[in-house]
Amino acid sequence: MPEPQFTEAELHAALEQLTPERFQEWEARIAQMAPDLQRTIVQILHEGGWFDEAHEAAVLKAATTPDADERLTAVRTLIAEETRTVMFVGVAVGWELARELEGFDSDHTEGD
Repeated sequence: MPEPQFTEAELHAALEQLTPERFQEWEARIAQMAPDLQRTIVQILHEGGWFDEAHEAAVLKAATTPDADERLTAVRTLIAEETRTVMFVGVAVGWELARELEGFDSDHTEGD
């Protein structure tokens, strides 16, 4: 089955519909799956080389920058980069999970 293609305008319109209220139920459901999701995301990050020697060197460099203001900036930058990377991997995992779930019977509930 071909992957649906969305225009940039369609994506932006869909993003505007994603409000915090819509996520309350899903947040609770995802919290139950958190250990499995975390394992999957960490595995993907490891396979992508995120936790390799270069990353460890960047952490060490940021943490040991002599000037306190520069160190704080370096640590904040590293945290922001890590957050962005994990966010994008998490979104990709969620997207692929949704694609996998499309093939299941939508009336199926746990315990049936």
